[in-house]
Amino acid sequence: QVQLVESGGGLVQAGGSLRLSCAASGRIFSINRMGWYRQAPGKQRELVATITSGGSINYADSVKGRFTISRDNAKNTAYLQMNSLKPEDTATYYCHALVRVNVAVNYVEVWGQGTLVTVSS
Repeated sequence: QVQLVESGGGLVQAGGSLRLSCAASGRIFSINRMGWYRQAPGKQRELVATITSGGSINYADSVKGRFTISRDNAKNTAYLQMNSLKPEDTATYYCHALVRVNVAVNYVEVWGQGTLVTVSS
């Protein structure tokens, strides 16, 4: 079984910074894409940023220039550096990964439990 454990959320003032981490553990053969999604109260979950094992990156327009996603493949860990935070960034942030447990099976989706980010004005 594969688990994703997020950390780094919290309360920050507008204009501040936070760094989220997502560590994958368990029976892992390989991880393709890792990413971050967020869900604000009363809203649908939305993409924030993704990064492939080869380093290809995609950002939501709302976070471009403020957030940076990175990844340590050796540690099966992804990071999200969030700068210039705005109140509208307030949400629960979820880590997501496409994981293969052995060479004979396809990639499966795995989600973390979420970490709350609150940005005060």
